[in-house]
Parts: sequence; C-alpha cells; structure tokens
Amino acid sequence: MYKFEVKDMTCGHCASSVDKAVKTVDPGAQVTIDLTAHHVQIQSNKPASVFVTAITQAGYTGTLQP
Repeated sequence: MYKFEVKDMTCGHCASSVDKAVKTVDPGAQVTIDLTAHHVQIQSNKPASVFVTAITQAGYTGTLQP
C-alpha cells in the first residue's frame, strides 16, 4: 500500500480528480482519501511512480510517504 500526501487537495472536487487520476492508471486500485489530512492511500500492484505521475498530471502535488 502506498500513502501520499497531497497538500493541494483541498475540496471534494480535488479528491474526485485525484481518485479519477489514480483509477486511470489502475482501474482496480483501492483508493482511500482523507481530505482533512490531505492523504491518499492506494492499494495496487503498480509502482508508486506511476501514481506520482498521474497525480501530477491531474494538477496536484503528491508526495510519497514512508
């Protein structure tokens, strides 16, 4: 499971955009978004780097957390 901090995700529309970006890369990914904490958890077999790219292309800054 990957955990990203997306500080510029501030509203429901932002969360929806990030979720859509993740699902574009891996439609089967399990995505959990905590808007208040600005966290996105992704369960997927794909590498984290593809999600960083997808989140960035959606217009947000996703930082992989340890």
